Amino acid sequence: VQLQASGGGSVQTGDLLRLSCAASDPRFKDYAVGWFRQAPGKEREGVSCISSIGGRTHYPDSVKGRFTISRDNAKSTAYLQMNNLKPEDTAVYYCATKAGTMTLRWDEYDYWGQGTQVTVSS
Repeated sequence: VQLQASGGGSVQTGDLLRLSCAASDPRFKDYAVGWFRQAPGKEREGVSCISSIGGRTHYPDSVKGRFTISRDNAKSTAYLQMNNLKPEDTAVYYCATKAGTMTLRWDEYDYWGQGTQVTVSS
């Protein structure tokens, strides 16, 4: 499954962005999707995940209430709506897919898109 992430950019504190993750394979609908980020000098961290059907989602406390993950299996696309962005959200954001149960553990994902840069200035 090839994934194409897009939608990053440079914004101000409090602004919003919506990232998209487009898949090339209709098997996308059978996979859980995760969004991850990695800032310079820091470990990759999971910021959201969603089950294959989309009924379940999970977020770490750092983004809960500000980020929303969703998916449109008919379009083989997942989204990450990011509201009230903060400078600490600055990172390269990646989407990834895996068979089976969703998780925020990045090392359990099989397919990765290229990253998209998000920069939040104060």
